[in-house]
Amino acid sequence: MSNSNQGKTNEVPTLLVQDSKGSELLCYLEQIVPIKGIDYVLLTPVDTPVCLFQLQDNQDPRLIKTIDSSEPILDVADVVLQEHELTLIRSAVTLTVAGELEEPDSDELEEDDYDDDIETYELLVSFKVENLEYGLYIPLDPFFIVGKLKEGQATVVEGDEFDKIQPIIESELEDRDL
Repeated sequence: MSNSNQGKTNEVPTLLVQDSKGSELLCYLEQIVPIKGIDYVLLTPVDTPVCLFQLQDNQDPRLIKTIDSSEPILDVADVVLQEHELTLIRSAVTLTVAGELEEPDSDELEEDDYDDDIETYELLVSFKVENLEYGLYIPLDPFFIVGKLKEGQATVVEGDEFDKIQPIIESELEDRDL
């Protein structure tokens, strides 16, 4: 049993990143990418990121892209996770789960097609709320967050700024790999 990020050592620096709503997420610092005098950072969550899906009979699960942190669905998810000695964390950018997770079994992985991008998820838990079924899934592809460092503080790059800076960061990272 291990957390998907447990392979990281204490040598990898961590940053507390904050979004525009004031929510925070503890992340590992993966890369610093200076662009036009601004230090952008590529981060991965310390705890395991999860995505909430609504499960429907004979249909693909439907990703719930935005959910209020006080939503009753999350209270039920929290109770279900506690039964597995896991904790749901309502943080910036994504929901995360803290605790010891089992390594995914490659024979049981589900591949689903969402928005024409094939992403692989593993079902962590499923539960019902008001006769509707939901599932918390772990994305098995790396989950990166783009932040900006200013005076030692990290903030999530969002919206139009993210749309503008993402291709520049990707290009910079590709140049580094050469």
